[in-house]
Amino acid sequence: MTSDFTGRTVLVTAAAQGIGRASAIAFAQAGALVYATDINEAALAALPVRENLVVETLDVRSEGAVRALVDRIGAVDVLFNCAGIVHAGDILAMKDEDLDVAIDINVKAMIQTIRAVLPAMIERRDGTILNMASVASSVKGVPNRFAYGVTKAAVIGLTKSVAADYVAYNIRCNAICPGTVESPSLQERMRAQGDLEQTRAVFISRQPIGRLGTPEEIADLAVYLAGATYTTGQAVAIDGGWTI
Repeated sequence: MTSDFTGRTVLVTAAAQGIGRASAIAFAQAGALVYATDINEAALAALPVRENLVVETLDVRSEGAVRALVDRIGAVDVLFNCAGIVHAGDILAMKDEDLDVAIDINVKAMIQTIRAVLPAMIERRDGTILNMASVASSVKGVPNRFAYGVTKAAVIGLTKSVAADYVAYNIRCNAICPGTVESPSLQERMRAQGDLEQTRAVFISRQPIGRLGTPEEIADLAVYLAGATYTTGQAVAIDGGWTI
């Protein structure tokens, strides 16, 4: 296992805020050349200025844009697929268009980025792919998260499939499954409930550890898994004991 990524190229999606932002910074601090990508140009511009942290505007739903970026930056050693979207609602409340969007962002976008970086990884016979899943998936049923749970379960499935197909090339593919983590996205969802403090208390009450997670804690796991050269095909929960 290595924690020194000097000389390595890391591509992070959804790097403008939350877990993606914390992970881009963590990989840069570990010495990697990090390409921090997001569709939100303004938030990207707020990332700390570092010589080895390059910001790139990217819509992960566009396969052409993804391939063009990878062609330009060259071989990627570590891909962290962090982009995702959360829809509320059960199967009856869910709109079909919400499921389409969730599949596009939570699943298809990951497939597109993996396809773009894999050929160079195969050629070098080395590489790490990290996919953002969730404990709200095949790991645990969570009320009112139908589209999210379905697509994050698919992320675990695609992770294991890629891991099985390319393990002989020394390419590792793992999924990170967070519980409830402090982030701008979570703040928006809590505010949408009407009473921010009451909603926050409900979220915290389901965490056996007694608090929400932080983006930096998830970033620490991402860096660890990126350097864990004997670990592949795993869905690693980091949830404060929610799934004990």
